[in-house]
Amino acid sequence: MELILKYFPHLTSEQVRQLTALDALYHEWNEKINVISRKDIDNLYLHHVLHSLAIARMANFRPGTRVLDFGTGGGFPGIPLSILFPECEFKLIDGTGKKIRVAQEVSQAIGLTNCHPEHLRGEDEHDRFDFVVSRAVMPLPDLVKIVRKNIARDQRNALPNGILCLKGGNLQDETAPFRNIIQVQSLSQWFAEEWFQEKYCIYLPL
Repeated sequence: MELILKYFPHLTSEQVRQLTALDALYHEWNEKINVISRKDIDNLYLHHVLHSLAIARMANFRPGTRVLDFGTGGGFPGIPLSILFPECEFKLIDGTGKKIRVAQEVSQAIGLTNCHPEHLRGEDEHDRFDFVVSRAVMPLPDLVKIVRKNIARDQRNALPNGILCLKGGNLQDETAPFRNIIQVQSLSQWFAEEWFQEKYCIYLPL
């Protein structure tokens, strides 16, 4: 938690309580359902929680914003973002039922009322949202094809509606079709830890 407070020092006591609780909950559930690799679970706050919160450096969601977390797995980035933005609504979907169960159980255990995990494939989600967020689920052009239908027309944020995606490595090929409108921000400009080198937050207005 010290790592989170280093970059987000103005959290409420309730947000600190919820974020602190994630450690024991994910360790417990990961023993039953492997949603985070065994080697990686001890890096929960660096590799998963803080990584998820990088989206908040790109977009400061206004109250009432509706966000779809596409391919959430065990709840990333949706659960950390739900904690950070309690006045926004988050729907977390994944096609793997056992992973969604973890997201449901963790969300319920920490008392999140604005977080709604559901076992659903992206092709079958027809509601509309201000933003779609994801963590390296699939190549960006494939993601755009599926979620374009889910982006609402009405705007409520300073940042126009679209996709916010966390990715790593060489992104030239998958960002090339959108090069005139896409924004790619290095996470190392926000977070000093070496792990964030060559990790990026992509914003694509739709």
